[in-house]
Amino acid sequence: MRGRRVVALGGGHGLAASLAALRLVTDQITAVVTVADDGGSSGRLRQEFDVLPPGDLRMALAALCNDDEWGTTWAAVLQQRFAGEGPLAGHSLGNLLILSLWEHYGDTVRGLDMVGRLLNARGRVLPMAAVPLTIEAVVKGLDGLNPDLHRVVRGQAQVASTRGQVVSVSVVPPSPPAHPEALQAVEEAEWAVLGPGSWFTSVMPHLLVPELRDALLGTSARRLLNLNLELDTHETTGFTAERHLEVLAGHVPGLHLDVVLADPSVIIDEASLRATAASLGAELVIANVAVPGRPGHHDSLRLAAAYRDIMS
Repeated sequence: MRGRRVVALGGGHGLAASLAALRLVTDQITAVVTVADDGGSSGRLRQEFDVLPPGDLRMALAALCNDDEWGTTWAAVLQQRFAGEGPLAGHSLGNLLILSLWEHYGDTVRGLDMVGRLLNARGRVLPMAAVPLTIEAVVKGLDGLNPDLHRVVRGQAQVASTRGQVVSVSVVPPSPPAHPEALQAVEEAEWAVLGPGSWFTSVMPHLLVPELRDALLGTSARRLLNLNLELDTHETTGFTAERHLEVLAGHVPGLHLDVVLADPSVIIDEASLRATAASLGAELVIANVAVPGRPGHHDSLRLAAAYRDIMS
């Protein structure tokens, strides 16, 4: 199986869901992963060792494992977290393995490639930027006495759980260097897949790294945006599918998409969503990609079938 050359951009559970489906369609996958996580094990390692947060990179590697005994075993081991109350409590073995290889090689990408070889991963995993990023969001609605007051919320974990409405988002430093390998992957891809994932903290940060944004705007690859299965989250309170697209376009003038993929469960007004997608140059493709009876969870086989039909 070869299939299309695909670059998938995102982070966390959303990117993992996309990768688990894409590896059933092609083995020419490069995951370009956000590096703004500052919570949990990743946040602790980032602060203590001044490294990129490894958690989202680990999840992407695990999602690219095969379904045979080797792949399922190593995916589980990579995700295993230490219990107890000691210094290792809460850390995942995969995060520590990645950190060890980074220190051994002194090279972030080489370390990730080595983990991929160990796992026999069906694809490659790269960080979207060469330095750790911090998410900053302008949020309104945090002051009950003045609901229109705008405040700055700093940090991925804080933005993802904010009680207010995110107005805009940016990254610090404002012009971080992108990894050259990530730019090359976008340039050489036949398809670029953005989303699903937390909109302001996993999906949009890729478009806030200038070199990566320019690569996505200029690539000859067709661009597919995969909408979330749950639209009304902490950081997107009250958002419709159309609003997700409008916010994306507002942050990236000139953005062109070829396909917007949506599960029927998130569509309120199909004509309106088609028109909004068309304003970005995109065709709306509606496909059942959720696990029946489990809202918010992608079915890998259904999502793979949708990707296969779109990319064929």
